[in-house]
Amino acid sequence: MRLSRRTNVDGRPAIAIAAGSLSLSIETRPTLITLALLLLAAALAVVAMTIGRIPLATGDVLAIIFGQGPGGSAEQVVLNVRLPRMLTGLFVGAALGASGAVFQSISRNALGSPDIIGFTTGSATGALAQIVVFGGSGLLVAASAMGGGVITALVVYTLSVKGGSTSSYRLVLIGIGVGAVLTALNGLMLVKGNLDDAIAANLWMAGSLNARTWIHAWPVTIGTLTILPILALLARPLALMEMGDDVARQLGVNVELVRVSAMILAVLLASLATGSAGPVAFVALAAPQLVRRLVGHGQLAIIGSAAMGALLLVLADLVSQLAPLGIVVPIGRMTGLVGGLYLVWLLTRTKSL
Repeated sequence: MRLSRRTNVDGRPAIAIAAGSLSLSIETRPTLITLALLLLAAALAVVAMTIGRIPLATGDVLAIIFGQGPGGSAEQVVLNVRLPRMLTGLFVGAALGASGAVFQSISRNALGSPDIIGFTTGSATGALAQIVVFGGSGLLVAASAMGGGVITALVVYTLSVKGGSTSSYRLVLIGIGVGAVLTALNGLMLVKGNLDDAIAANLWMAGSLNARTWIHAWPVTIGTLTILPILALLARPLALMEMGDDVARQLGVNVELVRVSAMILAVLLASLATGSAGPVAFVALAAPQLVRRLVGHGQLAIIGSAAMGALLLVLADLVSQLAPLGIVVPIGRMTGLVGGLYLVWLLTRTKSL
């Protein structure tokens, strides 16, 4: 295996890894930024695990995580309460960040995130139906959220196809319309359900990391770690498709196959995130845009967006835990407050809207 420095055709520095006839080019700046985001997200997660009714030192938390803790109640709190909560937060944020990057690339629109287009609303519809109609909980709610997201994506994609291909603006507009219908359906289920189920559904709709257990953490962790590498392989053809479908076809990209494959994987990520923590707004919208501004050159950085999403969600959770006067703000409401301001700023800065 040989390592060497090189410059890509667009002038960006990269590290070339060669092994026999195989070679891989890793761009330096995006890689360093992604690593920095991952380290910062991990550091904030450790800090967040020190906060609670049983305050712990950072060193104690790290010792317990690496199997060198003293045992007792502190170890039980970290391993059974705070660690699954933080893993859920990290991978929910990562899943939303990567999903947002894919949908913004497919739609060629900064507003093309799964929560704006309506796929997250579809996941919420599936979960609410399980809670209100069938009285399910836990894994059943997560599975129903995935099913609702996938069905919504199929409906939106089918309606947006015209002449054998999809249009980015049709995808966004039809997604917004379908999302509006599903929002009304969600409200109807909350009104018509019995009181206890409606209260449980409302709490779930707020989006929260409270009371997350390993049952919530494992599905989103395993699913995200499985899907992210596949999406990373699709990053280059998706970037070529941003120049236009005709250009991408001339460069050898099977446009519709790549679009449908990336869309299915991104919907699965958004559905896994929604099923684990409830609807969490604007992380999928903001993370890819922030990473593009850090990386530069308008690159599609799926892994970087995942790292930024994890950082944003953990940061929002940390801020909600440190809120004054003991106010408990669900994570979905916190990201909604901050994300709404970011959306207004983005609308005023985007010339194409």
